[in-house]
Amino acid sequence: IQFFLFLQSYFVTDYDPTIEDSYTKQCVIDDRAARLDILDTAGQEEFGAMREQYMRTGEGFLLVFSVTDRGSFEEIYKFQRQILRVKDRDEFPMILIGNKADLDHQRQVTQEEGQQLARQLKVTYMEASAKIRMNVDQAFHELVRVIRKFQEQECPPSPEPTRKEKDKKGCHCVIF
Repeated sequence: IQFFLFLQSYFVTDYDPTIEDSYTKQCVIDDRAARLDILDTAGQEEFGAMREQYMRTGEGFLLVFSVTDRGSFEEIYKFQRQILRVKDRDEFPMILIGNKADLDHQRQVTQEEGQQLARQLKVTYMEASAKIRMNVDQAFHELVRVIRKFQEQECPPSPEPTRKEKDKKGCHCVIF
């Protein structure tokens, strides 16, 4: 998903991801403040050693593939397994995103295939398009909801934190 659209509300036609790009955005999701620390790793194989470090620190993951690229779809299972191995968990907050959903005529992965993989991975599936601004904000907001739910299950809430403590809380999202 093109992060400029989420962060600054504009689409960049010649976006060229590097080793990594990082962004921070403050927003309100379900009447609660959230600070998103977003790291876009672009999923590049040559930087696989760095990927595990990102996985160790991430609180939630958008597993993004292009519906116009079957190879990117086929890599998703590997990324999800690697995240679970690094986290030493059977489950962790993740959402599967089929990007470039506006390019129906170039589609190599059907919506049904995306939904089937999501069921297999036990994650939510969404399709998105940065170009037509479809489900971009919703993908990040849903990931924050999944992270919050996971954290509440792991560590039930204690007494209401102070305003200052609330402002410090954020979600560290990593995108592959």
